[in-house]
Amino acid sequence: MSSLIQTKTPYGLANLPQKDALTKAFVGQPLEALRTPAMVIDRTLFQQNCVRMLQNAKEWNATLRSHLKTHKTVEGTRLQLDEGEYSTNAVVVSTLMEAWEVVQGGLVKDGTVKDILYGLPVSINKVADISDLWDEIAQHGAVVRLMVDNPEQIQFLEEFEKARGSSRRWSVFVKIDGGQRRAGMTTDSPGFVPFLKSLFDSPAISVYGFYIHAGNAYASTSASQAASFLSSEVHAVNAAAGIALPILASSQNEAAHNQPFVLSVGSTPTAHAATAESRAEVSTLHGKLELHAGNYPMLDLQQKHTSLVSSERIAQRVIATVISTYPGRGAGGGDEAMCDAGCIAMSKDTGPSGGYGDIIGKPWQLTRMSQEHGILTPIEAGATKLKCGEMVEIVGQHACLIAAAYPWYYVIEDGGRTVVDVWVPWKGW
Repeated sequence: MSSLIQTKTPYGLANLPQKDALTKAFVGQPLEALRTPAMVIDRTLFQQNCVRMLQNAKEWNATLRSHLKTHKTVEGTRLQLDEGEYSTNAVVVSTLMEAWEVVQGGLVKDGTVKDILYGLPVSINKVADISDLWDEIAQHGAVVRLMVDNPEQIQFLEEFEKARGSSRRWSVFVKIDGGQRRAGMTTDSPGFVPFLKSLFDSPAISVYGFYIHAGNAYASTSASQAASFLSSEVHAVNAAAGIALPILASSQNEAAHNQPFVLSVGSTPTAHAATAESRAEVSTLHGKLELHAGNYPMLDLQQKHTSLVSSERIAQRVIATVISTYPGRGAGGGDEAMCDAGCIAMSKDTGPSGGYGDIIGKPWQLTRMSQEHGILTPIEAGATKLKCGEMVEIVGQHACLIAAAYPWYYVIEDGGRTVVDVWVPWKGW
């Protein structure tokens, strides 16, 4: 067995002492007093967006698996998962640091999280860490799940369990490629049926269901388009489950695998389109539906462009300071200005709406960026001039990458201008 399987990294919670100090320093401060660039989250909007998604899942007669990768915080996770009447206990993480911080933050111990999916196809050098995670959360009745899309993953999971002298079975989603070519196997691939047979015959695997992510759904510009992408997702995982059922029935290990299969579909646009109307379009299923999404609590310009959300629902923004102005320097003799938020503060993700970010309440856009500064240009003739020292609030294209730049977030409530909390995101892999 490869020595890489034994590679482990210690994980621990380093954020709580920092949070205490930051809370003491900043709670009660006006936004105008903050050092810029700064990321601000409106907790009221964040919570409302979480409630809407939980309601969507219920209306769609599905469970919800919330992705934590956008905010990566204990506080945000609690808002995503439990809103009283609506709740879930299943999450997706994109890094092992996220998974361990969920545990260290007390979310497993108190029952908030009972089901953690590591959201990348599992690699050989992550197995020992995930095994330790499994041992840790099993004490509280929780489970960790993996994602697989390659026969070699089956092999090294079997080797790992054999070396432990264990009879454990790893709960796995089979990742399906619905044409996005990001990850997963296509159901018409020559290797798909042999792969399923290997999974069902493996002594180290328990197939939980089939998982797909329609990243191409971000191109939606209407509810009907998003619903069409959602239908395609459902069709792909349902077809996979339909192929799997007779293979499972002929397996000697049928009882070891989850029944009915969980059919996990979604991205933020398609999850927004999961309504009673779109549910009526779903035909006979070979499993139970689960929605997954992650960007929805915070939202951004990419999501706004889908037309499924309005500006008023975007819960995050970056505060920046105008550090210089350049009258007449722009196209057609227009003005330009410089702010202290560049590509590290905003990311270089673009979107269909153009530019890297829009200024709230002013017809100006962030159009060019260097590492630590950005160039602002007006998008309307006669736009009010910006002044040196003026603070502007920018909504960027992709909240997930923007949030990754910040060591902490300033939290406000109900559109207020005073910091009421500080959230410290989990950093690292």
